[in-house]
Amino acid sequence: MNVPIRKTAPVREPAVPREIGSTRVYTELRHNILSMVLPPSAPLDEVGLGKHFQLSRSPIREALVRLASEGLVVTLQNRSTIVAPLDFRSVPEYLDALDLLQRATHRSAAICRSQRDIEEIETILGIYEKKARLGVDTGDWLPVIEGNYDFHFRIAQAGRNQYFAGFYKRILEEGRRMLYFHNEFLFKSLGSPAGRLNEHHREMVEAIRVQDPDEAERLAHEHARQFKGDFLEYMERSITSKMRIAT
Repeated sequence: MNVPIRKTAPVREPAVPREIGSTRVYTELRHNILSMVLPPSAPLDEVGLGKHFQLSRSPIREALVRLASEGLVVTLQNRSTIVAPLDFRSVPEYLDALDLLQRATHRSAAICRSQRDIEEIETILGIYEKKARLGVDTGDWLPVIEGNYDFHFRIAQAGRNQYFAGFYKRILEEGRRMLYFHNEFLFKSLGSPAGRLNEHHREMVEAIRVQDPDEAERLAHEHARQFKGDFLEYMERSITSKMRIAT
């Protein structure tokens, strides 16, 4: 008896789920934007990105929308997408806003924090300190930037004010690329030890732990003031280094 042979469909490689592809694009582009591999105002061509990642345009667009929600890319009127520009003319205004919101959130944290808040803040600080030491050794500032963001935003959450925390979160997100320049200048150009920032953070945590709002606010202001001074000095040096004296 002849047994009929069934034809089987060719085996196909499983398709990569759209959300996985989109996440991969988002993660790589975000890393390159924050580490200045992709500089401000750099064009992001969907077709070119699709070829690079070997993906269709749908996951590319999803990744760009996610980056836009974080303020890292912008879509122009002609519907092209670029890395979000950095307007250095607005830096003084940004630094003033950072100072004000940092003081408000850290003061609120000293008043409202719970024991669990303190434990989590100290854990995040320990992670940040390891990242800072590694960043000074390797010159990879992105983990340091992310660690700084996690530390300060967790303090803001301990303040139990969703509006302060929300505005402060936006300020921290907008300042991540500034922190890249700050770290390059502070640690690479000036050769400052990582302990300089770690000491400030430890003092702020202690003020919050003992619930001293005046001291927490003072330290938050001093921390923001130091960042402002370092960054403005970086800008001044960067501008003057490009000047040429005619002979």
